[in-house]
Amino acid sequence: MKLYISKVILGTFLLFTQIIFAQNLSKSQFKVKGNCEMCKERIETTAKKAGAKEARYSVDSQTLTLETDSNVSTDEILNKVAEAGHDNEKFKASNETYESLPGCCHYERDLQPKIAENHEHHSKKENEFYVKGNCASCKARIEKAAKDAGAKSADWNAEKQTVTLDFDSSKTSADKILKKIADVGHDNEKYKSNDSTYKNLPSCCLYDREIALGEKNPNVHYEEGAKSEHSEHKDANASNENQENHDNHEKHIEGVVVTGGKAATSLSKKEAGLVFNIDKKELLKAACCNLSESFETNATVDVSFSNAVTGTKQLKMLGLDQKYTSLTKELLPEIRGLASAYGLSFIPGRWIESIQLTKGGSTVTNGYESITGQINTELLKNAKEPETSLNLFSDFNGRAEANITNVSKINEKWSQTFLLHGNGTFGNTDMNDDGFLDRPKGTQINAAYLLNYNDLEKSGFGSHFGINFIKDERTAGQTHFNKQLAQDKQTAYGVGIDISRFQVWNKTGYVFKGKPYQSLGWMNQYVYHQQNSFFGLRNYSGKQHTYYSNLIFESILGNTNHKYKTGASFMYDGYDETYLTDNFKRNEIVPGIFAEYTLTGLKYTLVAGARADFHNLAGTQFTPRLNFKYDFTPQTIVRLSAGRGFRTANVFAENQQYFASNRNIQILQNNGDIYGLKPEIAWNYGVSLQQEFKLFGRKSSIIADFFRTDFQNQVLVDLDRSPQQLTFYNLEGKSFANSFQTQWDFTPFKNFDVRLAYKYYDVQADYLDGRREIPFMAKHRGFVNLAYATNKNNNGAFWSFDTTLNWVGKQRLPNTSSNPEEFQLPTYSESYAVLNAQISRNFNKKIRAYVGGENLTSYYQKNAIVDFKNLFGNYFDGGMVYAPIMKANFYVGLDITF
Repeated sequence: MKLYISKVILGTFLLFTQIIFAQNLSKSQFKVKGNCEMCKERIETTAKKAGAKEARYSVDSQTLTLETDSNVSTDEILNKVAEAGHDNEKFKASNETYESLPGCCHYERDLQPKIAENHEHHSKKENEFYVKGNCASCKARIEKAAKDAGAKSADWNAEKQTVTLDFDSSKTSADKILKKIADVGHDNEKYKSNDSTYKNLPSCCLYDREIALGEKNPNVHYEEGAKSEHSEHKDANASNENQENHDNHEKHIEGVVVTGGKAATSLSKKEAGLVFNIDKKELLKAACCNLSESFETNATVDVSFSNAVTGTKQLKMLGLDQKYTSLTKELLPEIRGLASAYGLSFIPGRWIESIQLTKGGSTVTNGYESITGQINTELLKNAKEPETSLNLFSDFNGRAEANITNVSKINEKWSQTFLLHGNGTFGNTDMNDDGFLDRPKGTQINAAYLLNYNDLEKSGFGSHFGINFIKDERTAGQTHFNKQLAQDKQTAYGVGIDISRFQVWNKTGYVFKGKPYQSLGWMNQYVYHQQNSFFGLRNYSGKQHTYYSNLIFESILGNTNHKYKTGASFMYDGYDETYLTDNFKRNEIVPGIFAEYTLTGLKYTLVAGARADFHNLAGTQFTPRLNFKYDFTPQTIVRLSAGRGFRTANVFAENQQYFASNRNIQILQNNGDIYGLKPEIAWNYGVSLQQEFKLFGRKSSIIADFFRTDFQNQVLVDLDRSPQQLTFYNLEGKSFANSFQTQWDFTPFKNFDVRLAYKYYDVQADYLDGRREIPFMAKHRGFVNLAYATNKNNNGAFWSFDTTLNWVGKQRLPNTSSNPEEFQLPTYSESYAVLNAQISRNFNKKIRAYVGGENLTSYYQKNAIVDFKNLFGNYFDGGMVYAPIMKANFYVGLDITF
């Protein structure tokens, strides 16, 4: 019995001892950077040697969990971990130690110590504490919580991310006050808010919890402390949310969110729609002489190959032609109407600051023409310091370009941008020896001036003004064609295209005082476009006058979880076209109204909008659109979209690639008022999944999406009816496009990025003689992009390597069976692959040189021109281009910044 009692007493004593011991242990978790199992072993071993009882490191979550005695300082442990080479939230490893780690351990150094380095930003006063927040609502909540906890006064500063307290220490304490502030949802240097309280804050108050305490918050809303997120978007588009990029380090006004992004191309996780933000760094990976070449490293957009007639490339999205995508510049309608064929070449690549690509239905505030999506281009206009850049480019086949850009501040409120571009193609390139130029010769002069005013923080006003002039002249056809001779005296076949274009625009916005969520914006633009051209003995000319105006008011219903936009727009298009001897004139007058509501919940965002447009020729058109996003987890996001769009077809301007042929144009009228045709209407539906995860200890993501487009009254371009005819008519029956794409982005090791994609398209229409696949559209496409950059040295010098492989499956070709056998095309083209690559060297922050090659596989279409020996015969056709017509082409370039 005594033995039993002794065992009970001993057991109770041991249990009591363990409890006491456990109470003397503390458990805490810290952010620590690492990459692999070697990192895990090094971090845990170092932590234990520094005094931790237990240390468990997770590569996936990048966290170190410590169990320590109460008398052991976690700061000392984290300092030792940093000395071993691993950045953490308190201390940063030295560059020498980091560089000495094995290659597999080189993590991304994007974690800033939370407290240890804050003195570098500003000196804190006594009773000044770091507290996170975003906006005026945050300020009111923080200060009220502080006073509720006994503070006499509290002043939260958005710019410094600090609260200054005045309190009686006999009645309360800083700890009690900061605990109360955390209880209402705001992390601070003493306490962290619980997740449920944080998530219940209004959406405008959801600060970034990953930003180190004391670091500048790029999403600050409060106007007195820093630029508000709202004010930075409140220009003429009144905070168009489809252009927001919350991953950027720095934002600017004019509805533009551009510089300082973490990734050259990123998919916004906060947008309800599928929105890709493309930074100007992405455009440097390829030749990118103009907008048509800005998507060489992007898998979402398909770029067609330029033919020998127009010399321009066309874009395709979701398996449909460029005309079904809204192409805007500065959120203003840009490439449409008579500019459809050549407009992509009118925006030089070096002028582009960023591109926002929306896949599927876009916002109703930007108009009714978007069917497959929107591509918006923002021009250079933001610089901390005055900056002048010179770009020189030349390829080995007679093409040369020069760009000069200057961005500078006039004073604190005014800034300006000068943009100048010139290009020329002078060589007679004929790689397939058919006697025809593989691309047109000619020149382009392009100049623009931008003026920006920003006084949003004080008066609430911001404005942006722009003016642009373009003169473009091109000559194509046979190599010995002489443009100086009259058409009727020519013995050679020639093509001449002369374009003059002028546009002026303004966007002005006002943010209401004390209401950063409420704004009014107004944008206006006038465009004059003139084209004179001939294709052999056929003449085509056209003039277009366009005036566009859009007025947008934005505010909230109760709180920022319920936002709305409403407004009115006006579009005028005056067309005057002549083809051969037929003249076509029309004026399109389209007033419209719209409204859009955004509901933001803890895990979802709903954007529902509708507009009504009163088209004088197409009648009243109702355009509803809806986007929905649900976050199952921060790494798993599902999106749904549905919407309607309509447009009027410009059958001549949009199909000029077929003019250099013997085809006679025929329009089968359908009681419509635009060439006798009715407007095109389409419904687009989409679903997508965005999944992020860790691979090799690094961020990786997979995006899969499916979109379907259904047409009504589509204007079909029938190339099959006869090889001697080009026939236009409205759809009677069904026309649809199914698009599936999956894309995988990952980084197998430091500085090496991989992008893989596969696309499947099923695009069919009911032509007059039955349902067929749309020609020149491959069902299967593959895409591989590999990008590697070396580490920068102390002067900012580094090497960059980029290569892109596009694999294009077989395409249905127009029916030419009625031609003689030697002039017949196969039913389907063969599949092929095209490889582009570029190597660049940044010698420092000011000088960059690059060399690259296009179509390095040298695959080219051997029968690009049908019956090229009989120029004016029945079978001559220069429009049947489905693949490159030039072999490998090499180029060099130089960028200098002053």
